[in-house]
Amino acid sequence: MIQEITTKNLSRLFKSKNVRIIDTRPVEAYNGWKLGGEKRRGHIANAKSLPAKWLKYIDWIEIVRHKNIFPGHDIIVYGYSPQETLEVADRFQKSGYAQVSVYHHFVDEWSCHLGLPMQKLPRYKNLVSAQWVNDLISGGKPQEYDNDNFIIVHSHYRNRDAYLSGHIPGAIDMDTLALEAPETWNRRSPEELKKALEAHGITADTTVILYGKYMAPDNNDEFPGSAAGDIGAIRNAFIMMYAGVLDVRILNGGFQSWLDAGYEIDFSDVPKTPVHDFGVIIPQHPELAVDTPQAKQMLASPSAELVCVRSWPEYIGQVSGYNYIEAKGRIPGAIFADCGSDAYHMENYRNVDHTTREFHEIADIWMLNGITPDKHLAFYCGTGWRGSEAWFNAWLMGWPHVSVYDGGWFEWSKDPHNPVETGVPKESFQSSESLASKK
Repeated sequence: MIQEITTKNLSRLFKSKNVRIIDTRPVEAYNGWKLGGEKRRGHIANAKSLPAKWLKYIDWIEIVRHKNIFPGHDIIVYGYSPQETLEVADRFQKSGYAQVSVYHHFVDEWSCHLGLPMQKLPRYKNLVSAQWVNDLISGGKPQEYDNDNFIIVHSHYRNRDAYLSGHIPGAIDMDTLALEAPETWNRRSPEELKKALEAHGITADTTVILYGKYMAPDNNDEFPGSAAGDIGAIRNAFIMMYAGVLDVRILNGGFQSWLDAGYEIDFSDVPKTPVHDFGVIIPQHPELAVDTPQAKQMLASPSAELVCVRSWPEYIGQVSGYNYIEAKGRIPGAIFADCGSDAYHMENYRNVDHTTREFHEIADIWMLNGITPDKHLAFYCGTGWRGSEAWFNAWLMGWPHVSVYDGGWFEWSKDPHNPVETGVPKESFQSSESLASKK
């Protein structure tokens, strides 16, 4: 028999070190979207995100353990649906968790009481759900949208087959090459960006919703990035925001979320409708991008950090990470912020369904490594994709001074005068193993 806990008792327990509060709602609700009639946005303070949807995964218990939720903890489960809440609680009991309770009054009591603490992702509205997108293309007016001009962009790298093999109805495709130059893999010039955005029908006032399709990248392929369109979408988003697009959204979980929701899939080649003028001078937000001279200044500054969003083998110089980069190693002084397994994956920043990882977990790991919101942070990787995704996470969290070091390892390592380090650094950074244990 699973015990039901009251609001009064939960308010006494939610700060206890041995209590783990489990939020079974969709990740979007956890982040801040009102999906069930709650009065306030977000989740119960200190709660962990564990959507009921994830019960279908065979490695559910591994997901739980990666979130540092262990059998010795007192488990309190809540959500929108009593049935889903009980299903998750029952799974905990069957998995060897002895102290499991349920809380059924989040909407009608906790969210209504201003004295009961809640937390939310500060810029939650820029991370949208498949339902939000479906409401939009169906002619509705979804939450946090007051525009009459939107465009949905299926991002890819030289892989139109990823688009033509199935996309969101009405979406156009955009090759990342439209916005970044293959000679440097940096953002294109303002003149080139203006031309590319106009050709895709995008102005500064257009609400742009971007997503990509994850297709299991393989480093042995000639162009592994062609299968990592989910990362490419955030790369395009970064450059659009740098240019001056005011309202940029990312479909949380990419095309996989659309599939999971069971919505209609289109296979047509939707024509682009060019516009005559982007509307503002590019770039409107130059502070979002850092180039090598400024990166060197940041390395020498006590109030700034370069943040390396690469894999551990890349960071210590075992591999370069790319079939077109020979140099191995890292920028001396850069702080490690492990992406995952290799240059085309972001496992340490994603959930099992490809949605963005719980933001508290990302922030906690960063802070252990000295990556803190009081500093100017410039995220980088090999050529900008992974750095852009980590940057986007920090931006969503409302961290005030975050940028992408656009040149990254590719540009840095091409200059023989730039210093390079290899091997395990003396500093005690969190390695890939410790990051994975927090996943």
